[in-house]
Amino acid sequence: MTALSARRPGRGHRTRRPVAAPRARRRHRLRVLAFLSPWLIGSGLFFGYPLLATVYFSFTRYDLFSLEYVGLTNYRFLLQDEDAWQSMRNTLWLVVVMVPLRVLFGLGAAQLLTQLKAGGSVLRSIVYLPYLVPPVAATVAFVFLLNPGTGPVEQIAGGLGIPMPDWFNEPGWSKPGLTLLGLWAVGDVMIILLAALLDVPRQLYEASAIDGAGPWQRFRHITLPTISPVLLFAAVTGVIQTLQYFTQAMVAAKVAAGQADQPGTTTVPGYPDGSTLTFPQWLYDEGFRQFNMGYACVLALLLLAVSMAFTLVLLRQFHAFTDEEGSG
Repeated sequence: MTALSARRPGRGHRTRRPVAAPRARRRHRLRVLAFLSPWLIGSGLFFGYPLLATVYFSFTRYDLFSLEYVGLTNYRFLLQDEDAWQSMRNTLWLVVVMVPLRVLFGLGAAQLLTQLKAGGSVLRSIVYLPYLVPPVAATVAFVFLLNPGTGPVEQIAGGLGIPMPDWFNEPGWSKPGLTLLGLWAVGDVMIILLAALLDVPRQLYEASAIDGAGPWQRFRHITLPTISPVLLFAAVTGVIQTLQYFTQAMVAAKVAAGQADQPGTTTVPGYPDGSTLTFPQWLYDEGFRQFNMGYACVLALLLLAVSMAFTLVLLRQFHAFTDEEGSG
């Protein structure tokens, strides 16, 4: 009894807590940072530093040779730059019209492919192949097909007595022509939506059919909630890509106007009458043709802000839709 009581710690003695726990947590954090270090370094070098540099240069007059601090002069000039606001209006038109049509057209094509019993693989390849064509070649071919004088589409429509607009030579029809070009190359949206539709559980459709649900009710209450994350992905990526719309609009305008870049010559983007002038084109023109790098940085920051605003709105709408379906 005495030996046992001698081994017990007295009241004045405190039991020692293990000191290895803080060291283990520290090692764990260092291990996590080591695994994250490639991403952290890459994000800092290729996103963080360029963003901070863009903000800094937006307060300067910078032409790649001289640098002068001008404060808010570039931002005040943006408010008066009619070409910048026209290019923004054209770009927003494409976002509001082209992106929903591409998502709807891709969803319709994917839904059709899921219903086909035979020939689905051939039709899937036909719809997807235009997306693989390089943008410059696709735009040149598309403008040629819709050419009012020599285009095959115009000749066929004229033979049938169907009037056709002058797509890329009239300001009112140039953006719809670019939209048709975007719908023609809708294979990227179609393929991801097709994968989402094929992943919807078949038993949900069977149970709803037993309950008497019609095709629209099954699509509204089963298909849409199931594929809503993929629809959100298609919408967000479509908005970001359209806000960066550059190559197709530039090539279509030059081909329709009969212009070509040659040494010593400059062409004004946006033919006809600035209707195809997109915001990235004006940013490129200011930065790399006029060498107004400071003002181009302001345009780049505005483009980033608009992209983030559209993304946040889409995310809020997606959460509102999912909450409504959950409560229902």
